[in-house]
Amino acid sequence: MVTQPRLVIAATRSGDGKTTVATGLMAALRAAGLRVSGHKVGPDYIDPSYHAAATGRPGRNLDPWLTSEELIAPLFLHGAEGSDICVIEGVMGLFDGAAGRGDFASTAHVARLLGAPIVLVVSAGGAGRSIAATVQGFAAYDPAARIAGVVLNQVSSVRHEQILREAVAGTGIPVVGALPAEATLHAPSRHLGLVPAAERSSDVADWLPALAAMIRDHLDLELLTAIARSAPPLTAAAWSAPFPHQPTQRNDRTPPARARVAVASGPAFTFGYAEHDELLEAAGAELVRFDPVSDIALPAGTDALVVGGGFPELYADDLAANVTLRAEVARRAATGMPVIAECAGLLWLGCDVDDRPQCGVLPATARMTAKLTLGYREATAAAATPLAPAGTVIRAHEFHRTASLPAHGQPAAWRLQDGSQQGWAAPSLLASYLHVHWAALPDAARRLVAAAQSARAARA
Repeated sequence: MVTQPRLVIAATRSGDGKTTVATGLMAALRAAGLRVSGHKVGPDYIDPSYHAAATGRPGRNLDPWLTSEELIAPLFLHGAEGSDICVIEGVMGLFDGAAGRGDFASTAHVARLLGAPIVLVVSAGGAGRSIAATVQGFAAYDPAARIAGVVLNQVSSVRHEQILREAVAGTGIPVVGALPAEATLHAPSRHLGLVPAAERSSDVADWLPALAAMIRDHLDLELLTAIARSAPPLTAAAWSAPFPHQPTQRNDRTPPARARVAVASGPAFTFGYAEHDELLEAAGAELVRFDPVSDIALPAGTDALVVGGGFPELYADDLAANVTLRAEVARRAATGMPVIAECAGLLWLGCDVDDRPQCGVLPATARMTAKLTLGYREATAAAATPLAPAGTVIRAHEFHRTASLPAHGQPAAWRLQDGSQQGWAAPSLLASYLHVHWAALPDAARRLVAAAQSARAARA
């Protein structure tokens, strides 16, 4: 069994201040000398970028829909390795889960799977003694999701705080702190939520210490640490990236060259799960990051390309101006270089984004729209790709305000449960809007590395 101090920062609803409290708590605990691990319930890529800035470690996601219930504790322990305390930020309201599936994949669900105590952030703006009914109702709704403390947010005055504390005292749940109305993350937002921390690193460096100080001054860090340490031991073993079968050495005992996988990064491509890199490296890949906005060529010796999510629509002019790189990507993809592209990667591989030319690998055009496409998906691979064989069933997430037309090629990448098709597939290509967590597909990284090695051999 593993004893790992941990707590969940939840809220009654979206917008109550989870990210402010969670990120600030991570930074405050780190400033106090603790090694802190940050985790996020759900498929969100942006909040973990702030967690990484606050902790100095990769932000990690915990999503039972994407990876399965059985992998939540192992993935948590993997991300928590070497830490003194773990802070897990919830998603939406405490009991809000996958639509139509009860509280599956909710914050409460993950808290139960981890046996983690919950600190509930409650927005107190305009509230008085009635706030006790809210706290009591959340505590009684599911006793298996143990609420061990309350943070009062948006408190307007000392007198207001006194009224709220007296009311909540009747519930038997301790108030671990109260934040004034002006306390906020102060992070700019846009069409998909907060701006990722990687895009505004200098700003984050400026306000993060102030945020940590605000949490230190208004929350009881000693009590919060005690709550985290009250979490029971976990019986699961930590997840680790599987190691591939070692090939027989050649007579000269020279190991085969490692496949070089180029991973798009920079301001336009900030979305990705940390476990993907770990899986690729465990499968024998050498990862090389590059910035499609500023780098005029793929890294030397690139054997395969991975382009995750992000905001290419905001950098479409810069991406369009990088004519040399766009031409190289189109040429290499046409000659069989394995390519995996998700969401932003799909747009970049198309012909244009809002009339700004892109790589032209796919005969598709993309446009910003007013509609938010959001939700969990279940799909079947309609064709074999470098990620998975045909017929593979996956769980995924979709989150964008763009439309790419046509929606798929022939054959399509995925066949969804409603019978629709999405994305582009070829033996060396997968491009679609769907975000997949590779920890649920243990052979995906090895399959991509094998395709990269084959492509290298074909070029030799």
